[in-house]
Amino acid sequence: MNDDDEQQLLRGRVYGHDHDDSDTGPGPGRTYVELVGGPLDGLLLDVTGWTTDELGAGAALPTDLGQFHGGRALYDPRPGEAGRFYWSGDTP
Repeated sequence: MNDDDEQQLLRGRVYGHDHDDSDTGPGPGRTYVELVGGPLDGLLLDVTGWTTDELGAGAALPTDLGQFHGGRALYDPRPGEAGRFYWSGDTP
């Protein structure tokens, strides 16, 4: 599978759901942000119940798809762009 195929497989799926799950899409009554750029581009992150401070801090998401196997992909909000977290890099 090449990188384009892998990215297409991830689009519209919720981060943390296995791609083999029967339902990997968003659930009713949940709140999501879209992950933009980086290894998790196109995935949705469930932020249901997150406080304003937590949303403002962004997320460090464990993934094997980034630069570091077993590392984390860092995603941050941008002012005025609710509903999206943008990739800012990877960390071990």
